[in-house]
Formats: sequence, C-alpha cells, structure tokens
Amino acid sequence: MTALARWCLRRRLVVIVLWLAALAGTTTAAGLAGSAYSTDYAVPGTESGQAGALLAKAFPDRAGDTDTLVWHTAAGSVRATAVRTTMERTLAEAARLPGVASVQGPYERGGADRISRDGHTAYAELAFRGSPDDLPADEVQAVVRTARAAAGNGLQVELGGSGIAVTQAPHDRLPEVIGLCAAAVVLFLAFGSFAATLLPLVTALAAVGTAAAGITLLGHVMTVADFAPMLGVLIGLGVGIDYALFIVTRHRKGLRAGLPVPEAAARAVAVSGRAVVFAGATVCIALLGMLTLRLGFLNGVALAASLTVVLTVAAAVTLLPALLGLIGDRALGRRERRRLAAEGPRPDAAATGPAARWSGFVERRHRLLGALAAAVMLVLALPALGLRLGTSDQGNDPATATTRKAYDLLADGFGPGSNGPLTLVGSLDGAGDRLAFDKLPRTLRTTPGVARVSGPEFDGGHATGVITVVPDSAPQSRQTSDLVNRLRTQVLPAAADGTGLRVRVGGVTAGYDDFAAVIVGKLPLFLGAVIGLGSLLLLLAFRSIGIPLKAALMNLAAVAASLGIVVAVFQWGWGSEALGLGRAGPIEPFLPVIMVSVLFGLSMDYQVFLVSRMYEEWRLTGDNRRAVRTGLAETSRVINSAALIMIAVFGAFVLSGDRLIAMFGIGLAAAVALDAFVLRTLLVPALMHLLGGANWWLPGWLDRHLPRLSIEPPPSQPAAPAPGDGEREPAGV
Repeated sequence: MTALARWCLRRRLVVIVLWLAALAGTTTAAGLAGSAYSTDYAVPGTESGQAGALLAKAFPDRAGDTDTLVWHTAAGSVRATAVRTTMERTLAEAARLPGVASVQGPYERGGADRISRDGHTAYAELAFRGSPDDLPADEVQAVVRTARAAAGNGLQVELGGSGIAVTQAPHDRLPEVIGLCAAAVVLFLAFGSFAATLLPLVTALAAVGTAAAGITLLGHVMTVADFAPMLGVLIGLGVGIDYALFIVTRHRKGLRAGLPVPEAAARAVAVSGRAVVFAGATVCIALLGMLTLRLGFLNGVALAASLTVVLTVAAAVTLLPALLGLIGDRALGRRERRRLAAEGPRPDAAATGPAARWSGFVERRHRLLGALAAAVMLVLALPALGLRLGTSDQGNDPATATTRKAYDLLADGFGPGSNGPLTLVGSLDGAGDRLAFDKLPRTLRTTPGVARVSGPEFDGGHATGVITVVPDSAPQSRQTSDLVNRLRTQVLPAAADGTGLRVRVGGVTAGYDDFAAVIVGKLPLFLGAVIGLGSLLLLLAFRSIGIPLKAALMNLAAVAASLGIVVAVFQWGWGSEALGLGRAGPIEPFLPVIMVSVLFGLSMDYQVFLVSRMYEEWRLTGDNRRAVRTGLAETSRVINSAALIMIAVFGAFVLSGDRLIAMFGIGLAAAVALDAFVLRTLLVPALMHLLGGANWWLPGWLDRHLPRLSIEPPPSQPAAPAPGDGEREPAGV
C-alpha cells in the first residue's frame, strides 16, 4: 500500500487524468448504449412462472403489457350520454397512439362487465405492444395526457398498471444532492477545512459516477434489476465518502504530528488504506453472497453493487492520495496550520477529549450500559417477528399518484380482488381433460374466497385453457395467499382427479408467494455463506475466536433491528403516508436478502475500524482494558462522523419517490445509526470489557495453521517518506 500511495503522490496529475478519462469514457459509452434494466422479478421453475410461460406461448397476443384506464362519476352514471361520448372519443384517440396495441372499453359488445354495479365506475383495458421494460416513456406519457384530458365536469380519469408506472419512476437527483449536501456539512464540522471537505465528496463522486455508467453497460450483458443503479448509488456514496473520511482523518493526524505531506499521506494509505481495502472486501463478500440464491436478477444486483464498492475502494487508495498531494497542507484548516507553525506538533486530543471520557465511562459502567444497549436492540427487533413477505403493488403508491387512485377506484367499484386476478392455466391432453376444465368454473364459483370467475378460453388447438379468477380480497392480503394455497392443494387436484389435467395457478399474488417461498428456502445457505466468509476474514485478521463471533452476533442484531423498523413503517404503516411512501403493505421478498447483504458489509466496516485499533494496542501491551479503552477513544469520533454521513446519504433516499428505494434508505439509515451509536460504541466495548483476555483467545493448533493476514502494518515499520521528498511539502493549490 505504501508503494502505491507514493506512486500516486508522485504521479498525481496522471492519476487524476486517468480517473477523469475513466469517468468520461464509461459515461459516454453508457449514454450511447442506453439502459436495459429489467422489471421482471420472476423465478423460473415455479408454478406461477410455468403458468406465465404457458400463457405467453398459447396466447402471444397477451405478451405485451396491459394497463387500465379508469373513470368515475360521483353523481350520475358512466352510461350517461355526455360521459359515454367523451370516453369513447378518448379511447379511440388512445388506440391510435404509437405503442398501443388495442383498447377494449365497456361500451362495446361484451364489455358490460367493465361497468360497476352502481354505474359510477368503468374501466378500459389498454394493451401496449411491448413489456414495461421496453416501453418508451414518451409513448406512455402520451397515453396519460390523452386520458387525463377527458377529466373535468365531475368526471375523474385515472390510469393504472406497470406500463403507466413508467411515467412515475423518479428521474431527478434530489436524494443524491440532499445526501451530498448533508455529508458536506458533517465533513466540514469534522475537518474545519473546505479543501479537506471536498476530498471525500470528489472521490466518492468519481467512483460512483464511473460505477453508475458501468452498471448501465452491465445491463446489456446480463439481467440487472431496475432498482440496481439507485441501490448502487446509495451504497457507493455512503461507503465512498466514509472510506475517504477514514484516510483523510489519518492524514490530518499525521500533519498535526509534524509529518510532511507526502509522508503523512503515504502513512495514512498504508494504515487506514489497508483497513479500507479489508472493509471493502467484506462488503463485496456480503453482496456476492446473493449469488448463492441463484436468482437471475439478484445476480445482477450483487455484481452491480460490488462493482460500485470496488471502484470506491480503488478511488480511496489511488485518487485520494493524489488529491492529498495536490492540496498540500490545506487538509488542515487555517487555524490549525497557524497553530502548527507557531507551537509545533502536539499530542492527539483523543487521549483527553470527549471520546476518551466516554470510553472511560463505558469501562466503568460496562455491565449496565451493555444491558441497556441489548434491551434497545431487542425492542426494536420485535416487529421483525411479524415480517410478512408478499405483494407490494400500486395500492401502496402515494395517495397522490394516478396509479394509486386508479387502484382505489377499481377496488371500490369492482371489489379489491379486481386489481390482482389469478390466472389458471390448464394443459389439456384429450377430451377428458377438456371436459374437466370446462366444469372447473362451476366449482371455482363455490370456492370460499372467490368473487368472480370468467372463462374458460382456449388457444387455437385447444391444448391450453385459461380461467380468470377474481378473489374477494386484495392481491396483497393474506386471504388471497390462502386462496392460492387452497386452489393448489385442494380444489384443482380434486377437479383433475381421474384425468391427466394439470392446472397451474399464476398471477401477481401467486408469483410473489412463489418468490417468497424460494427465498425462505434458500435463506439458510445464504446466511451461512455471508456470515461464514465474513467471520473467516475476521478470524484471519485478528487471530481470535471471540472477535468474529461477536461481529456475527452484532451484525445479526443490526439486521433484525433495522428490519423491525422497516416492518413498523412499511408493513404496519407507522408514518408511511405522512412520508409520502403510500399505505401499509407487505415487504417485498427480495428486500431482506439485499438488506442482509448490504448491512453485513457495512457493519463489518465499523467492526474492522474499531477492533483493528484495539488489536494494535493489545499486541503492544497485552492489556485488554487499555486496548478497548484506547481503541474506543481513538476511533469513536471518526466512526460517529462516518455514521452521520451514511445516515444523511441513506435517509435522503426516502425522498426518491420509489417505495422500494425508500425501504432501503430507511432500513440502511436505521441500521447504521444503531450500529454506530449503540453497538460499536456501546455494546461491543461493554462486551469486550466483560470478556477480558478471552476476546483474543485462539487455540494454539489453529494459530499455527492459519495464514497471516494483517490489516495494520507492523508498528516497527512505519511508512517512510518517498525518496527525494525530504522534508519539503509539495506546492498546494
């Protein structure tokens, strides 16, 4: 690391130009290639996936996206002449728009069932020529403008569906701007230097910008979910600014100790840079643990997020030292530079400041404080016991969204199940199968939980049949999931008894239930891989059994507590509408997996930075109490500053307008806050004081066979100044 830092310092202009070229090149390539993200979260091989594949093969005309155009009159009927004339003209105009395949309204033959019983609500089915992934936003926007133009004079017109949601996807950069501004405030308060404040921001932006363009290109070679870029930016800004913060803090400490700029920068990268690389590796390992689930779109998310972390680490150990050499001693504020020139080097304030007093307080009251911290984490984790994975649909959109209004109008006029009908797809082989399938609707109409049944419909060869079942409950309700299970285990097997008929249940609820079942089934392997590999790295680095075990328990505590907060806000609805995040609903099945990956990685960061300083002191003195006290005193301030930055960055994404990204933002911000202010600066040191020398115990036979992995360079081999640098500092800019 020292050699790399010296090279970057000597060739700082070359390093800066190379990073600018990488950013410009990837951004240009991504702009020319365009995005190719996917909104298809289906799991191949599940029953709902098989139903969808059969339906697409037998009825190719249904392969495009079908949305709904809903209108409602508070007074009068939608059959009134004025309303009918207006809407027939509107539907005809929409049918002629580019990208629209067909429009089926309620006023044509066979469309009477698209008018509610009270006559106040009606809808039309609008089929696009492509899937939501392929729909140009301008074509969808033209449909929205045409439909909304009909509203007025007591007529309300709304649109719903996954295609229409394209127009509501967040496109502004407000969350990133707010997060960066908040991070800049924290950095300036910590450094007191404008130049030092800019360094972590510039480093993170260079890495995240390059990574974002790289993720766009990655979408052309593999499946990458549409939320992967925003998630990558969220993670990249958080860890990128933090990694640079750790190195700049060490560099400033060296300058205050009287070291020349080149030597201070080289030593900072040699010491803190090693911890940054190690921490980045743990984040990547946690993220790549998603590969064990073998789900196509999650593979893309894992690689995209890992790419972002790798680039932030690379920027921290190459671009940052180049920038440190460029600004010279301006990494210190003017007051600090004047004091250093007048009084000379002085000891670090951490030995006597507030952090040292807090560390001593924790040492004296470690049992009481540890118990209080554990109680806080336990209480916050309790809601996670009620975690329900399931469908989060447009009924969870903000109340002001047209998709939410259309959803509510359909639910009020046609019943809650109309927003998520189930599709029963039968494979028919012979007259006996067709006869059994013909009789199936009569059985379904008497099944508890079923509101309406339509069909059957057959393909040209009568080899595939389709029946549509509308539940009497909402797509995201537990009653609808119970109906799916009842159909699969009782109703359909009984109807097919004595025949070769095979009927598969598809639809939104069935798909999410299948997805959740796959996730839950693979969760033990996933957790084992993430916890096992992370613990192995800590075992190699700290030569201790206790340190990895405590880290695993603390990480699980952070995950459980943050999931508890997510459940309270999004599943229980505590403040979700007030925050503009929509009404309460279940949690997406893949959210806990991604959160576990990200949170394990971020939690390991703080564990590494805290314990590495304790380990260094333990090797020097063999005194556990002094090691814990010194490590906490010297790292708590920078950990808390880093945590405030991450909280600001993650919390700003609540304003993204995207429910899923807001879940990540709240969950990650809560986890970082708890990890930094409750776990790492309170519970972890309390436990380490309680365990004493057992913290560092490792069986002799295991110590002899484990390879050596050092985070900190040996104390006896400090980073020396680069040859030729002497005691002179480079000219600042």
